[in-house]
This record gives sequence, structure tokens and C-alpha cells, in this order.
Amino acid sequence: MRQLRWQAAAALAAAGIGLAAGSAWSAAESLQDVLKRRGLSQQDLLSAAKTYVPTGKRDEFVTFSSGGQSGQIIVYGVPSMRILKYIAVFTPEPWQGYGYDANSKAVLDQGKIDGKDITWGDTHHPAISETNGEYDGQFLFINDKANPRLAVIDLRDFETKQIVVNPIYKSEHGGAFVTPNSEYVIEAAQYPAPLENKKFFPLEQMNEKYRGGVTYWKFDRKEGRIDTKASFSFELPPYWQDLSDAGKGPSDGWAFTNSFCSERYVGGIEKGRPPYEAGCSAKDTDYLHVMNWKKAAELVKAGKAKKINGHDVIPIEVAVKEGILFLIPEPKSPHGVDVTPDGKFIIVAGKLDTHVSVYSFEKIQAAIKAGKFESKDPYGIPVIGMKDALQHQVQLGLGPLHTQYDSKACLAYTSLYVDSQVAKWNFCEGKVVDKISVHYNIGHLMTMEGDSTKPAGRYLVALNKLAIDRFVPVGPLHPQNHQLIDISNDKMQLLYDMPLPLGEPHYAVAIAAEKLKPAVRYKVGTDSRTDKPHPGAVKAGEEKTVRKGNKVEVFATLIRSHITPETIEVDVGDDVVIHLTNLERAQDETHGFTVSTYNTHASIEPGKTVTVKFKADKEGVYPYYCTEFCSALHLEMMGYLLVKPKGWKATKTTLDKGTYTEAEYKATVKKVADTQAIIDSVVAYITSVNYKDFPDVVAMVEDAFDQLGKTKGLKEKHEAFAAKKDWENANLWA
Repeated sequence: MRQLRWQAAAALAAAGIGLAAGSAWSAAESLQDVLKRRGLSQQDLLSAAKTYVPTGKRDEFVTFSSGGQSGQIIVYGVPSMRILKYIAVFTPEPWQGYGYDANSKAVLDQGKIDGKDITWGDTHHPAISETNGEYDGQFLFINDKANPRLAVIDLRDFETKQIVVNPIYKSEHGGAFVTPNSEYVIEAAQYPAPLENKKFFPLEQMNEKYRGGVTYWKFDRKEGRIDTKASFSFELPPYWQDLSDAGKGPSDGWAFTNSFCSERYVGGIEKGRPPYEAGCSAKDTDYLHVMNWKKAAELVKAGKAKKINGHDVIPIEVAVKEGILFLIPEPKSPHGVDVTPDGKFIIVAGKLDTHVSVYSFEKIQAAIKAGKFESKDPYGIPVIGMKDALQHQVQLGLGPLHTQYDSKACLAYTSLYVDSQVAKWNFCEGKVVDKISVHYNIGHLMTMEGDSTKPAGRYLVALNKLAIDRFVPVGPLHPQNHQLIDISNDKMQLLYDMPLPLGEPHYAVAIAAEKLKPAVRYKVGTDSRTDKPHPGAVKAGEEKTVRKGNKVEVFATLIRSHITPETIEVDVGDDVVIHLTNLERAQDETHGFTVSTYNTHASIEPGKTVTVKFKADKEGVYPYYCTEFCSALHLEMMGYLLVKPKGWKATKTTLDKGTYTEAEYKATVKKVADTQAIIDSVVAYITSVNYKDFPDVVAMVEDAFDQLGKTKGLKEKHEAFAAKKDWENANLWA
């Protein structure tokens, strides 16, 4: 099925899925021949047609998937399931120069912990920024479970702009989740630990000294950055907090975080104690945390938080006193708390239960208003009775995990980890509608815009942990398997298996492609990591090399097909700083830059300025070149870094002259004139019509005039050399 997608368009045109062997396009092999040879069914062909995106066409949706242990984000299209990009976030990524140029290193440096570089990450849950509960396609957030951090990606250029380190957690899992207008990004702790940095308490003091929490990172949309000073956290009991979701509509202002191991069990199998998985799943229920984040923000402004490691934390006793924190029993070991699109219900699935629980926000609020609590937990937090909060429970199957929503009212989809199935069910009526098997051990699932107030429906992606027999074997470490499922009809239909070979993706979000408005170029001289003018940017003709003591600073430009300067001379031991500005205005004319053996690389998109830094610690000759195949003369786009030994003195040498003739020079001049005539005619036509109505054309015209303007003065140069009968320089300048 997978290999057949290129034929899908033709397949749809074939009436009855059966073209005759004599069809014009199938002189070599008919469609029926292919079906027979490949052992394919008509259902296979229909699946292929539903995912086929013809040449020149684009996907309906764009998916952002966590990259797991790669520390990155994977971007792919739906329904084609074609990988479009890897976004470098918490770990170096060579192609984009992330972690190899000074600008991106500055972003990675924000993620240092205790002053140490962290060169790997475990990305888990991406979230797209929202406006009024709808995906707006402006920003993307992602968490790092291993090293409690959160990152901000600007979807104007799909680059990581900021990394923040959680000041009080030692691990986290439940991030990132946004409030309906992206006021806050929610990040929950996972394994409890002392909140104070570098404080040691033995595990025997788990109940007294260890704590969990939920952090609300304040997002400044105008700056496109998290404001750490305006952010705060809830101190929570040492339960293992997990995933979260923010309320919407009637539940806006509230948020919900589930938990597991509310037993607060401490293992120690090496000491003869039962293991963690036994003690942490002993009880039938855990706790759903219910938090009023809007009122919490007001309390922080009123000075009712305490500082821990310089960060505002609302103590448990304050949250209880102010009525902003409550607990509700939930089926044990849940891994999903998902607010319905209308904001009226909260759905929780417990991995060790066969049910999903549908909680009513209206009932929760009624219980809070009436002060109707069944008990308090050991830390004094009011516990609302499950029966007082539940709308109903629905039996789905073994290992229910995570729920997403359809564009059709009341329809939800829940992953069944143990059963390796997706259940389609009606949360209003409380009944199962359909099930489909997936391969294998599905974790999260994702519908198109399924976290928003207006899910798009159409497709579902099952994020399966095991591939086993689905792909060509590649050794003991298998790829993950993302399976595309058609949910547009009453019965779900499996369409496509997609191997994901980068880390272990945990969760994904998908947005309508039309909502994304990425830029195609930067304003010349932009530092893309700060979105501000780069101090090292220069224009053509302004290139220079400046020495200050042992520091050599180079202000360079790149354009098809040369790097200026083409020679950089330094002394051994010098600190070398090279600022690289891409002068291109044409779309997709990216240049790269590296210096042989100096472990540096930069990707410089049109208009961007990037800095690379290194110490010239070894004398010798080191070529540098453009790493991105950018033009017919790409291989000639190079230069030399000359690292001179200490005390080296130049001797007079001459370069051999090339064997050029006057006839060759005149032929070159004629080619230039003929080419210019064509350029003039094209420019005359374009400027005679309404080209300014088309922004992409305007950009190309600007690029053409910009590059043409750089030829000024060259005519005088080649004519001057011709007058001296220096045919080499005359010919080359021409």
C-alpha cells in the first residue's frame, strides 16, 4: 500500500478500479497488472488515494510531533505523512547549525542547569498557541522531561527562540499545555523531590520534605517569550503529577492536572521492598487536581506567594485557604486529562481501569460552592467525592490512555494501550460507537486540532510504541509507528503506516496548514534567534576584517556564488569571530558555512546574519566553503583560512597567470551583452504589468535589481584590464 501512493491519482480516475491493459498511459503495465503483481486489494488502493498528495500540491494539515530522546520536534504533513522538517530545540542539530553557531549556542545556553551544558533532552508534549481556544499557528511550546525545561518556538521561521529551566523541579512530564489565549503555558512536575535547590532529605522524609507542583509560565505574546518573573507555581503534595489541560468556555480560568502514585510509595527492591510499580498502583484511585489559575495569578500579585529559588510558589495552605485548589478521586494511574471542546466536561482515562470517567465542570463547581467535600487529603486539600463530580463512566477496553475530539458534537477517541486499539465513543450519551486495531501498544493519539475548541476532524494519528512486524527490519531498535486513520465516516479506516526513526515520539498536535504563515526570508542583517538586527551584519561592499589584539573579527557576506572575503589570515592562537550575512532575497537560497576541522557550522537563510566563533589553535591551511548546494558554481563558493605560525614573515611570490586571449575576452563581453539584453526585456515586461500586486514577485524583482546593482563598476574594471592587455583579469572581471 505504501509504495503505491504515487499511482493514487490515476487510480481514482480508473472507473471501477480496473483500467484495461490497452490504456494509453499503461502501455508497459496496467493498474490491474500492478494490483496482481503487488498482491494489493481495492481497499489498499483506496487508502493510497486518500493519502496521496500530487506533485505541486500541499497537505491539509501540519503535525508537530515530539522527538522524544532526540530532544527535537518532528514536522510532517497530513495526509501524506511526509516529514517536512526537524526543529532543533534542546539538542544540537548539525544541518541547521544549531549548537554550532554562536547565535543558537546562546539559546542552548539558556538551558544550562547548575552551569552545566545539557546536550540531550526528552521532548514529550508539544502545544500550539491559542486565541479564544483555537489554534492560531503563531507559537509552539515543548517540554523536556529529563531536564525540567520548556522551550518556545516561533512558527514564523520554525526556530527555537527561548529555553527556560524550571527553578523548582527535578523532573517533569506534564508539559506543555496552554490556556485559551496563551496567557500561560502549564508544566507539571512528575517525580516529587525537595523544591529547594541542592537540598538533601532522605526518602524516609518523602511525606514531609518532598513536593510536587504545577508551574504556570507567563507568556508574553508581543515579545514571543516567556516572562519568568511573572510566572508562578502551585506547591502540591508529593503525588506524581502528570498531564494537564486548561478549561475553556464555562471552565476558562480553571485547569486540571491528574496524578498517579498518590500512595506516596517509596520503593527499594535492592533493600527487599516491593518495587515502585507495586506500591504506586495499590489503591483503586489517584487524584485529579483542580486549580483556579486566574485567581492564583491575582494572589501572586497580592504577595501571597513565597519565594523558592527566586520563583513565586503558592503554598498548599494558602491555596486551600483561598479556595483555589481541590482534589477529586480518579481511576488509578491515569495518563490523560482532556477538557471537551465546549469546556463542560473533563475526561480522564486510567491505564489500570477499563473505563473513561467523564467529570462535569458544573457539578464540580456546585460541590465547591456548597462546600460539599467527602474528606481532606493528608495535606488539608478538600476532596470532592467522585460521585458528586462524575457525569458518567464508559467502559472502553483495556488500558485507556488519552482522549481527543472530533468536529462532530460529542464524539471522542481514546487510545487503548493494552488492547492496541482506538475507541470511538460518544461522551454525551456514554456509549462506544466503533473500535479499530492499531499496531502496536498505542500511547497518545491525535485528531486534527483535537485539543482546541473547534476540532477539525477528518484524520486521527495513532502514536504506537511498537512497530515489530510493520517495516523492513533495521536491527533491535525499531522505529515508532504513526498510523493515519480516516475518521470522516461512521467506521474508522486505517490508511497508512509511517515509521518515525528519530527518538520516541510521545505526543503530537496538528494544525490546518492554511493557519501557518511562515516567512520566506529575513530582513537583511537579522539575528533570527533574537529577531533583532545583528550587530555584525554588513551589506555588499562593506565586508572587512578587524584585528584587536588577539581577536580577529570578520564581517563577511554570502551570495551566489562567493563568500567575501575569500581569504582570512590569522595568527595561531587568535580568537576568530566571523559574522556571515546572506545577501540573497530569493526564496530558499540558503547558504551554509564551515571551516575544515574546526567543528563549526552555520545555516544562513536569506537575509539572516549568523556568527561563528573558534580559536585558531593550530597553524595551517583550512578551506572554508558553502555547505548548501546553492548554485551551478556552488563548489567554487569557498575560501581559505590561513593560520600563520608565530613569527612567520611573508616572502614575495607571484601567482601564475592563466592563458587567456583577446578573442576569449571579446567572446565573454558578447555573452554578457546578450544576457543583459534578455534580462532587460524580462525586467521591462515585469515592470510594465501589475507585479506589485504579488508579494513573492516583488521580492524576486528586488533580489534581481539588488544583485544587478552589485555589477556596477565591473565594466570599467574589465575594460581597464583590457586596455593593459591583461586578458586574464579582463576576462574574469567581465
